[in-house]
Amino acid sequence: MRTMSATAAGRVTVFTREGCVQCGATFRALDDRGIDYRVVDVDELRAEAADELRAMGFLQLPVVKVDGMAAWSGFRPDLIGTIQAVAA
Repeated sequence: MRTMSATAAGRVTVFTREGCVQCGATFRALDDRGIDYRVVDVDELRAEAADELRAMGFLQLPVVKVDGMAAWSGFRPDLIGTIQAVAA
């Protein structure tokens, strides 16, 4: 698990796994905008934690959680842009 500092918008957490193409695109978009984030590898989580993500309706990775915002899954540059606007 890699930990980075929180943004002005709140802590950003990205749930990922190795080889996830949309996760890589999400990391690049966050990096390009200077948004700090914490990476959590779902393969390193206890099984119950991954089940909790599925129970919340997330069936694909990445799952992105930002304090003060609704979580989402997949590569969503539109929502990443919203983080940028809040953090600016």
